[in-house]
Amino acid sequence: MATLTRAPGSAGRRRQGASHRSTVMMKIAMALSGAVLLAYLTAHMLGNLKIFFGESSFDHYAHWLRTIGEPLVPHEGTLWIIRVGLTVSVVVHMAMAILLTRRARRARPVKYVHRPPVQGSYAARTMRWGGVIIALFVVYHLLDLTVGVANPTGAAGKPYTNVTADFEHWYITAIYTVAVVAVGFHLRHGVWSMTRTLGRQRPGTERLMGRVATGYAVLMTAGFLSVPFAVTVGIVG
Repeated sequence: MATLTRAPGSAGRRRQGASHRSTVMMKIAMALSGAVLLAYLTAHMLGNLKIFFGESSFDHYAHWLRTIGEPLVPHEGTLWIIRVGLTVSVVVHMAMAILLTRRARRARPVKYVHRPPVQGSYAARTMRWGGVIIALFVVYHLLDLTVGVANPTGAAGKPYTNVTADFEHWYITAIYTVAVVAVGFHLRHGVWSMTRTLGRQRPGTERLMGRVATGYAVLMTAGFLSVPFAVTVGIVG
């Protein structure tokens, strides 16, 4: 006896359509918030390189960040606007990642008896623990070089002194190295995923975009690590 399968009704199709649209919107929100963070990280890395021009240049740059927009905005006003924007971007990025992960799990409620090998890059497979490392590092980094309570010197108004005091200790350099490498993996997968979400990939261009994402991640990692290693080996200090 033949068994007929009833096609989903209009209500079911509407629910599926709404679910798909909300998933797409979540991915776009995650991509856009990630783009804001990428822009900040790029500017931050380039600013860090000012340390190679000497103490005066680096300290002047750090002071300039606090005076952007004066007198139209109060002292450190622009800096606080940037901080608030970054905080919102981080919260949105993390929230979308969690929601999308939960939605993907609900879409396959029955686990594999024998889980097949995970496809994709190593960066994609390590996004979760990499995100945890980055979150912990951000807290430490703020306590170290923004608040100053975790810095060996903690000299107010002397960023060059604080940075060099940090990386004269090999274990602090090691902590930064682990965190920056995690950021590099996150950036590689994030840039590649962002271009897919925002429609910048076309058939036949995935390999090219993968190379672009890898190149960007390598440059960012090298740029961020150049400062601690330069201080540790005595090139800066």
